[in-house]
Amino acid sequence: MGNMIISGDGLSRRKKQILRSVIEAHIALGEPVGSKYLMTAADIPFSSATIRNEMAELEAMGYLEQPHTSSGRVPTKLGYRFYVDSLMENYKLTASEIITLNNMLKSRIGELDSILQSATKLVASLTNYPTVALKTKSAANVATDFSYMLLGENEFLLVMRLSDSSVKTVHLKTDLQLSDAILSQLCNILNIHATNVDPQSINLSAMMKMERAMGDASSLVGVSVKALYEATATEKTSDIRFEGVNKLLEYPEFASVDKMRRILQMMEDKDDLINIISEGDEDKVNVVIGEEDNDIVNDSAFIYRKLIVDGKVVGAIGVFGPSRMDYSKVVSTVEYLSERISGIFKAELPPPPRSDDDDV
Repeated sequence: MGNMIISGDGLSRRKKQILRSVIEAHIALGEPVGSKYLMTAADIPFSSATIRNEMAELEAMGYLEQPHTSSGRVPTKLGYRFYVDSLMENYKLTASEIITLNNMLKSRIGELDSILQSATKLVASLTNYPTVALKTKSAANVATDFSYMLLGENEFLLVMRLSDSSVKTVHLKTDLQLSDAILSQLCNILNIHATNVDPQSINLSAMMKMERAMGDASSLVGVSVKALYEATATEKTSDIRFEGVNKLLEYPEFASVDKMRRILQMMEDKDDLINIISEGDEDKVNVVIGEEDNDIVNDSAFIYRKLIVDGKVVGAIGVFGPSRMDYSKVVSTVEYLSERISGIFKAELPPPPRSDDDDV
């Protein structure tokens, strides 16, 4: 009777054991799983009849389904979700995987772009799934310094250094007769009133104050502030990139031309994935399974974690693949790597997790 104890979620220990075995077998094989396989390869200590009955009940409860072409069963979205939330055991990174990840990180300290690029390639290689890297940029990019270059009597370059370390130059023309003295005065005023503030906060009162200070050359203030608006407004709030997309072709779930087209469209548009990442939890690895009221393509899954530095999201790293992906390994890899990347920029690297190979 011990095996029939019912847990709070309504599944007996035996059902959980069988469900876990079905899911892990399907992840490994990509085929429907039957009772005979569970008795032999999965070493389930129950009779074939008992396993079939339990699988039938799991199907009735919505955790499994039976493809019409096979006598075996495959997990449903509900089954995968229950597995991820309640049944999955943590994958322990091997010593070799830890060393490989750490070597990649050590060689690129301080360069988030370079780290994300290398990380996506490495994770794609370790997991055999496409990887996704998101780098967020400050939505409130501001000017930190104004300077100029006089080009002629009526034209000049306004040079703006921005808070993301980029430099924007704008060619401006005017009816005024320009001089170094006038442009030096303009940049001094802009440096006092228009640096290190959100350009959207430069209101009419601030504009009038700068114009009064410029005197007869007050018209230069308006064109300069407009140039600042345009320079900061063109900045993207995020940049997303993919690595190893061709790996999807190895999975029969994506053999459909229509499904592959939808995946490529999702990756090209990017907005759906960016929205999903922005809505995710910041303190854990997020697992999104297709058709759970989201924009992920059916029969696919997306696992990601945000990169947090000083309480702010600076990016995210994730893995996209079939819904039968190796959740345990992917979750552990994404979690370890994201914590290490965040740790680099906090200057406090977390200790590596213990590996089964540590005892060797």
